[in-house]
Amino acid sequence: MIRVVLADDQLLVRAGFRALLAVEPDITVVGEADDGASALATVVATVPDVVLMDVRMPGTDGIAATRRIVADDRLSGVRVLILTTFDLDEYVFEALRAGASGFLVKHTHPAELVRAVRVVADGDALLSPGVTRRLIAEYAARPAPAAVPSSMAVLTDREREVVTRVAEGLSNDEIAARLFVTPATVRTHVSRAMMKLHARDRAQLVVFAYHSGLVRVPRR
Repeated sequence: MIRVVLADDQLLVRAGFRALLAVEPDITVVGEADDGASALATVVATVPDVVLMDVRMPGTDGIAATRRIVADDRLSGVRVLILTTFDLDEYVFEALRAGASGFLVKHTHPAELVRAVRVVADGDALLSPGVTRRLIAEYAARPAPAAVPSSMAVLTDREREVVTRVAEGLSNDEIAARLFVTPATVRTHVSRAMMKLHARDRAQLVVFAYHSGLVRVPRR
């Protein structure tokens, strides 16, 4: 059972999310919060699998609350999925740097929201398609480093290849097909890369890949 906490300052929004998730047999809402501080307290009290976190909330905002959740060793298994009406680039970057595992805008189709909860709970990263395109475009517009930094040097050639495919948005099955290996082998490489780079999840692997210059998007 995937345990979820809803953090949004709008009661109607939380009620809508709760009603949407209530019909799913493998998902249960274990808590709600209307600001960042109460979200953190609720997460500490319930230790859910996933937090649906709004960005703009009174007091402590969603980004700051996410950063505190990620920094708390007691909450190492909690994944944060950022939900906001404002799909602005600075929120995307701040959310990923804070340790969020996903980023969706609130006008996402209900079925996609449910899928996102399952994807993030399973340890994968998820971004809205439009957000992903802008994220890649932003990194592509920046000068790429001349070489992969020492942090990436700890990876084997195969691990760097797999991380590159992760950063390109491929699933484990797609990577396996591309590299002619099994999905289980891909999962092993991803896990080892995360361990060596001290990455919390696949979202951080994506950030590391772009920051290091391991992934370079051709300029148009």
